[in-house]
Amino acid sequence: MTEPPPPFPPLPRRVFLARTGVLGAAAGLTGGHGRAAAAPVPGVEELIGLVRPVLARLALDTFRGLAAFALPGDDAYSRAQGTPRGRAGGVAAEAGDLVVASLDRLVPFPQEVARPLTMALVTAAADAGIGLPRQLPPELGRLDAALRLLLRGDEKIPLSLVAAVLLGVLAAQVNPAAANGLFLSPFSRLSYRDKARVFELLEHTDSDLVALLDTHLPQPLRGSVSGLLKYLGSGLLSLVTFGCFTEHAVWDAGRRDITALPVGWRLTGYDGRTDGLDDFKGYYQGRKEAVGRA
Repeated sequence: MTEPPPPFPPLPRRVFLARTGVLGAAAGLTGGHGRAAAAPVPGVEELIGLVRPVLARLALDTFRGLAAFALPGDDAYSRAQGTPRGRAGGVAAEAGDLVVASLDRLVPFPQEVARPLTMALVTAAADAGIGLPRQLPPELGRLDAALRLLLRGDEKIPLSLVAAVLLGVLAAQVNPAAANGLFLSPFSRLSYRDKARVFELLEHTDSDLVALLDTHLPQPLRGSVSGLLKYLGSGLLSLVTFGCFTEHAVWDAGRRDITALPVGWRLTGYDGRTDGLDDFKGYYQGRKEAVGRA
């Protein structure tokens, strides 16, 4: 049986910075006189600090695009996919936010699985050429570079990020133009039809992607990628649809009450909470007690 490739070898801080071009950029700021630049050269930890919030936004942006797919509304994501509506939808219901919170807080996801899957997705993201915001240093301007950096540290890899990168890789496969565009997530840049195609690929499991992911998984999970992807696709669609019709976006945990009328209530015509129907208050047909028969 073929063994998975070894994890990325640790690099000394200076070697890593040289390879990513940070040291070269810093040298350019000295004017060639060998003096230290005014701005300190960032270390690996500082660079990870730059990348971490961008990747978190990438995950959230992905699942907001998925929320628009589940329930189109009057938001930018729905307009981009070609299905605008004249009322609030899944994005306003914060269904995408609920997906991220649920994946990261409620679904057990051991790092023994998370990190190998992320390593495999680095290769897929590199092939897709998925870009990141220009605010990042140029050497971290691609998703694969940012993921490589994240894997150098001891960062916990959240499940929402792994799922978002997977959808992004498949999005770029469905439409290569989605690798760069208006939104941070390639998936959110797709049309409604192309988003459906992404989930079709998850259901039928692209053989090349399955092989790539499978070689990185530890035993006894090798050979189970097809089933995992099908389960993930179905689970994401179910979870985001559920989120569209919950009170999540307007629930005040401190007051244990809602602060506004939820999107789902408005769409379904639900007229709010009740204390129960009059016919079911007390005993049936005015009875005062329950008498059993011998």
